[in-house]
Amino acid sequence: MSQDRGRSWDGSGKPVFILAYLLVLALPCMGFLPNFWSRVLTLSLNSHTHQHITEQAIINVTMETLRGIKNHQGSHAEEETRLGRGFWRAVGEVVKSNAAMDFLSSTRSDPVYHFDSERVDSSMGMLRQFWAQTLLSVRAKEYQSARHSLGQLFHSLQDFYSHSNWVEMGQRFIYLHLLQPEESAIPVAAEDTPTCMECFSATCRDNLLARMTNGQQETQLLTTGYFSTFPPKPHGKCSHGGILDHSRYLGAKGGINKDSTSPLFSPHHYLHMEAANLAMEATLSVLRDIRDTVGQKTFLRLFSLKQVPALVFVIDTTGSMFEEITAARYRAHSIIQSRASSPGQPGTFLLVPFHDPAIGPVYETDDPNQFMQHMENLMALGGGDEPEMCLSAIQLALTHSPPLSEIFVFTDASPKDAHLFDVVKALALEKQSKVTFLLTEDPKYTSESRGRRKRRRRRRRRRELLSPDRFSLYSSLSSLSGGLTIFTTNSDIRSVSAIVEDYTAIDKVTLLHVESDEELMSSHSFRVDSSLKNVTLHVTGILTECVLTSPSDQSQSLLSQQGPLAELERFVGLYRISLLSPIQPGKWKLQAKSDGHLTFNVIGDSSVDFLYYFATVTNETHPGLARVEGSPVAGVPAFLVLAVTGLAPDEEASFSHVTLLGADGESIQQVKLNSSSSSSSSSSYSVEELVGRLDSVPIVPFCVRLTGRDSRGNKLERVSAERVQPTHVQIQVLSVPRLVPGHSSMVAFDVLNHGPARLFSLTADDDCGYLHKRGPHRFHVAEQGSFRGQVDVLTPATAQAGATVTLTLTVRALDSPDSNYAVAYMTVIPPDPDTSPPSCSAARVPSTCPSTCNESSWTVSLVVSDRGRSGLAALQLQSGEGILTLFHSPPPTEDSLGEDRPGQDQQQAHRDKTTSGGHRHHHKARLEKGDPPLNVSEWSPGSSQPLWVKYTSSCCSAQAELLVWDTAGNMKRCHLTSGQLRRLRDRSTESSGAGQITPTLVFFLLLGLLWSFLL
Repeated sequence: MSQDRGRSWDGSGKPVFILAYLLVLALPCMGFLPNFWSRVLTLSLNSHTHQHITEQAIINVTMETLRGIKNHQGSHAEEETRLGRGFWRAVGEVVKSNAAMDFLSSTRSDPVYHFDSERVDSSMGMLRQFWAQTLLSVRAKEYQSARHSLGQLFHSLQDFYSHSNWVEMGQRFIYLHLLQPEESAIPVAAEDTPTCMECFSATCRDNLLARMTNGQQETQLLTTGYFSTFPPKPHGKCSHGGILDHSRYLGAKGGINKDSTSPLFSPHHYLHMEAANLAMEATLSVLRDIRDTVGQKTFLRLFSLKQVPALVFVIDTTGSMFEEITAARYRAHSIIQSRASSPGQPGTFLLVPFHDPAIGPVYETDDPNQFMQHMENLMALGGGDEPEMCLSAIQLALTHSPPLSEIFVFTDASPKDAHLFDVVKALALEKQSKVTFLLTEDPKYTSESRGRRKRRRRRRRRRELLSPDRFSLYSSLSSLSGGLTIFTTNSDIRSVSAIVEDYTAIDKVTLLHVESDEELMSSHSFRVDSSLKNVTLHVTGILTECVLTSPSDQSQSLLSQQGPLAELERFVGLYRISLLSPIQPGKWKLQAKSDGHLTFNVIGDSSVDFLYYFATVTNETHPGLARVEGSPVAGVPAFLVLAVTGLAPDEEASFSHVTLLGADGESIQQVKLNSSSSSSSSSSYSVEELVGRLDSVPIVPFCVRLTGRDSRGNKLERVSAERVQPTHVQIQVLSVPRLVPGHSSMVAFDVLNHGPARLFSLTADDDCGYLHKRGPHRFHVAEQGSFRGQVDVLTPATAQAGATVTLTLTVRALDSPDSNYAVAYMTVIPPDPDTSPPSCSAARVPSTCPSTCNESSWTVSLVVSDRGRSGLAALQLQSGEGILTLFHSPPPTEDSLGEDRPGQDQQQAHRDKTTSGGHRHHHKARLEKGDPPLNVSEWSPGSSQPLWVKYTSSCCSAQAELLVWDTAGNMKRCHLTSGQLRRLRDRSTESSGAGQITPTLVFFLLLGLLWSFLL
């Protein structure tokens, strides 16, 4: 997420280590460079990376989509500022998946993923699989899976323009055949066909043979460079090139890659910008095709645009939970009413009820009224022994909710499924979601004290004393995820549940999150900057003293007096403190005393927040910063990469460092930050990317606090409340298979031991029950050694295509607290998908327009059919000022088509649109730009039959575009142009797989005559 804002890399950032890494750089780069750090390692600061191309394309199409929505308001700058933290997290997921193709051992050296070694046909087939998988996931609302496959698609698509001779052939447009089999294809050079001449310098000019650069289509050949030693390079073929590409020494010497602007790494560096521009255009084209296929709203949801925090409830429904369920209903209704009065989408609502042994079902909806109906249907019934299946319900909530969610658990029982703690912990950390528990039970209660309460309300029966630490897993989960655990009572649960509204309001940021077990007075501070509003403090536990001090040293004893600084609301288990306006910017102090455990959390309203991840330098085939999956390794160097979100483009804010904070808020380590961007970048996004280097990752848990200054010079601080858990073991998923119903798949993984030789235990879990064996599995790993294993997934024949299976792998050392996790998202694909798009073919050549456009019109006639077995689904006039008329059958004469003219009365234009359901359909239907897609199945007697289309428009509007979908989701773009004497050139977007050649004009004319005869 590259930016200009911030400092350039200077002395404070220790430039010496950059040179050190350059000296140890062992292998060359492949494809466009993965990310911003690659430009540093290759000394090509003005190169366009996969990260830059992907981010810029997503932003451009997102802004383009927003501008196309009629009710959207605000300037371009305001739109960018309000894209939201969820948007940048979603973009980061696509970028992460893109870059991982260069870093994962299963993909980084495979030529098919990078269009290397003339494996063009295989690479195209894989591209189409990625496209199909992306669409399948989007339609199933599995957006996280869709972003993963989309990143993979982008990587290979972008590599084509860097690794092939497409640019050298003089092409100035993207190669449509890569994703659209109907488009004309250029043959690939045969294995025994030489493609390059010898080149003995770093820069290789004119080293491609003439046929590889010929602009005449009938004699063109495609080639891509061979990389390294596998597969072996035939004599006379082009190499990828670069100073450490071993194949460049084999004839023909040299290379053709355009990955960077550095001649050391890219022999055709002088064509880098041309290749990058085409890669950008191809990426934009894919995004626009997705948007037009799934619709604008779904497209924006794919990227979590302006994401309102999801409302996620996990509710115990046993007989003692009447008051808790009532409180949850009240808060849900209040939130829904509040959101209804504000613009934008109401957000996602998710409910997971549970007791013992039943869990679920998961109620997930975007309709607030439907969600309230689910809430009203909850009944507090049954129950017996005290533990319940709470963690299983939280696991379901985490797998179904979007990242960055706030999850609220209402229960009065301890977990019966404690074995799932590591799985739930992994999911919470991976999704950066917070889990907050509202417990109407005092952990110190025993069966005796509970018996006294039974006279006041119904409670579960107890046969034995209850352990006072039976809720410890809840406290641990809330602590590491950045949530809270609140022990309250039935009489206060409605008031305490106000925290749900506090946390799910839009643009909430964290200023402080610490825990304290000190019996003496503890002191904590937080900073308020000029962008903050509505600052609220939550304290859980029992306070005996609490003093708040403002930046001007004015104090207020919150427990004993009212004052000018804050208002205190006191409930059992929770203190809610609201700072009073006007809130002074600067450093605030909170001193508190208790005889037990306290948790302090301070939040406020501001768009300025941040995301972060840890990364390490990789010197494999692709130099760059590889994101650390799971927890970082303790005691070793690492990079911390941050994206500051919500800054206005003209806002003067700077960020100097991050501080790693312990559980009590103490400073463990300070890390200086520098901008990741080069000074030549022209980006003006509302996100700033910063990077800092840790000489050694701490060995104790910590959270991250970002420090800078706002436009008024006030110190600005934000805290990411989740707790990072450094460790000495890693687990890496090597490949994520596609799941086919009725078949088994294998997921391979590596466990890396960064400590002494010891035993480990591995547990696998998935949310659908497809795993063959869940474990635990025990194995020994040598000191600084590794272990490779696999788990088997059996997908039932009844699995729904498009569904996502979330696989969680957790590894734990048996002799220490060391543990780590990996989460993989696997998509179920149909065993034999329909990958052929619909087809448009000209039935009559478009008429030619005279020079005076406003006095004439032009007309074109088409036959539209589905080449696959799914049948036509919908049609829409995407652009054009004319009228599109659809017919069930070809009219016997041209006169019967009518002489519709644009500009006639709008009621007449819509008069013949279909309105019947099971009755006889109208003879024709009409569409104009702006109309919703016409559902063919509701209008046409058979979606497998062809439709005849006539488009008529004023000559002043010389172009139009028709979109056609089949029921499998494949889309065809049909471009209509006046006066075109050749066959219509129509762009199609296809899901995947090899398509058939478009049927000829003669075929469709014969088909039309046959259909007319049958009628």
